[in-house]
Amino acid sequence: MNNLRTVAVIGGGISGLSTAYALHEKAAAAGIPIRCTVVDAALSWGGKIVTNRIGNLVTEAGPDSFLSQKTAAIELCTKLGLTDQLINTNETTKRACVFSQGRLRELPEGLVVISPNQLGPFLRSGLLSWAGLARMGLDLAMPVKRSSGDESLACFFRRRMGRQAFERMLEPLMAGIYGGDAEQMSIQATFPRFVELEQQYGSVIRGMMAGRKASPLATSIGPKRTMFVSLKNGLSDLIDALVRRLTEQGTTLKGGTVVDALRVRSHQPGRWMYDIILNDGSALSVDSLVLATPAYVSAELVRPLTPIAGGLLDLIPYASTATIAMAYPRAAVAGAAEGFGFVVPRAEGRDLIAATWTSLKWSHRAPADQLLIRCYVGGVGREAIFELDDRALVARVRDELAHICGVTAEPDYVEVNRWMKAMPQYTLGHLDRLNQTEAALSRYGGLVLTGTGYRGVGIPDCIRDGAVAADRVVRYLSGERS
Repeated sequence: MNNLRTVAVIGGGISGLSTAYALHEKAAAAGIPIRCTVVDAALSWGGKIVTNRIGNLVTEAGPDSFLSQKTAAIELCTKLGLTDQLINTNETTKRACVFSQGRLRELPEGLVVISPNQLGPFLRSGLLSWAGLARMGLDLAMPVKRSSGDESLACFFRRRMGRQAFERMLEPLMAGIYGGDAEQMSIQATFPRFVELEQQYGSVIRGMMAGRKASPLATSIGPKRTMFVSLKNGLSDLIDALVRRLTEQGTTLKGGTVVDALRVRSHQPGRWMYDIILNDGSALSVDSLVLATPAYVSAELVRPLTPIAGGLLDLIPYASTATIAMAYPRAAVAGAAEGFGFVVPRAEGRDLIAATWTSLKWSHRAPADQLLIRCYVGGVGREAIFELDDRALVARVRDELAHICGVTAEPDYVEVNRWMKAMPQYTLGHLDRLNQTEAALSRYGGLVLTGTGYRGVGIPDCIRDGAVAADRVVRYLSGERS
């Protein structure tokens, strides 16, 4: 076809694959025939979404679930025919805990994702002293911050809620999501809804109360979803389904292929061809290019085009984390394992950030006579632990479990997954830097960035941003100049 347009997506994680899927969908709707190629350095697809199946155990090396409130992931599962594989968290009388002042204390579910329309959990958790609760209540009388400048998560929540509420409840949840340091992270880039509540209602608590009153009862068609959902046989089924659909659509998938360099040439005013030099000696020439790689990888690729954009992308730091999965004889940990798991505040000075009782939280993860736990370590300021080899790392985690919840039994199975420079940090000024990066790249129509480094680290965020990237590509291919 003379009007066939070519697109390359660099990066085969959930961001790149969902971008390619959305590209076919949106190009078809626009009547634009495209040929799409996805390139990734790894031999397998899915990036950090890795499910391991060992006998009757199902472990997740990376993310183990996604938020149902952000609908992009569930909608994609529906399109891929995976709806009947979606599973809710198990029902339990005890949800999650926080390790505080020497023991585990229950953390109500509404607080687990720091939901802005939940107030009761803050008051009923028992985590705060009366003085801490009183200071938190001062949020109702605190003046509103009028300057529009960015603010760290720590500064925002200490200012509004007080030091105790921040350190004991909010900080460990944020560390569990981003693996970061709340003193450095941007409130506007991570939890902008809280800024909106302060500005709109003059108080975060008042905004939460208004949100509860305004929220209608769920009336959506289909099965009711819990806050977190997963797939029966593991999240890799989402990747497998995406790869199958892309193959059926004619997408070329080039795994085990590294991009060595990127070149551009203009074939008409305002339009570009992108030449992608691959490590096997071949090259791709495409009309449009999506970089779905970590920001530091994208920085090296765009630096020859615009050093400014390359430098800005280099300013997005990444933290290293690891997950350690262990299976125990269920009888050996009876009484120690309750609810879905726990988080550990930075103030406690522990190596363990969080742990999930995987087989209590999810069905289809372990036989009835075994209990599967997944531990989370690392993150900003806690990366010295990676100097340990796997054996020593597991020993350290087992010491933590013994101290925190009394688990001293020998595990039947152990699995260590290290993710070096894998968790992007949205530090102060992140959104301004993104705007500057877009401005620096604006000359190169058809070149789009997507991925966890920019506007969300969760699976639904990646899928949503991939769809946005695909829309930008299709609009460019249809002739739009901006």
